[in-house]
Amino acid sequence: MKITDAAFYISAAALSGLPDLQIPEIVFAGRSNVGKSTLLNSLAGIKGLAKTSSTPGKTRLINFFLVNKAFFFVDLPGYGFAAVGHEQHEAWKKLLTTYIERRSAITLVVLLVDSRHPAMQSDREMIDYLTYLGKPYGIVLTKDDKLTQSQRIKARRVMESSALNAEFIVNYSSFSSKARLELLAHLAQYIR
Repeated sequence: MKITDAAFYISAAALSGLPDLQIPEIVFAGRSNVGKSTLLNSLAGIKGLAKTSSTPGKTRLINFFLVNKAFFFVDLPGYGFAAVGHEQHEAWKKLLTTYIERRSAITLVVLLVDSRHPAMQSDREMIDYLTYLGKPYGIVLTKDDKLTQSQRIKARRVMESSALNAEFIVNYSSFSSKARLELLAHLAQYIR
């Protein structure tokens, strides 16, 4: 798949704010600060398309990006640590679970996992949740450039044993065009 056009479309703080367009949605989920926005920028080839920050919890809304005028990339708020209170965490959790459970346009959930900390409890819970729902999902091991080759292999093996139903597992660095092309090829299968 080649991305020729990508632009911010809308942010939603509630289900009532979701777009009405019934086009495929590829959802990017993961812990806070795992690199969801960075991955979106890398895939689209547009620096700054999705706002990035080194501070966990900067993405606080469900952000939709229209890609090739044919489908959405959806950037979800991260789960896990973020500098917000318990009440805000619970509100995000309810919004995200309801969105994932009820949104029929979702064709794939891409779960980003920090390759330096594969299969943390919260990631395993998300894998179990997606499996329970029967939602197709793939795994992207982010920050791959920060590992040695042996650490990459170990991280991948951990994920392979934790995510038995994953459609794919990709080791990803935003600096690698090979990883980008591999992931885009996987995503292309979910654009109906």
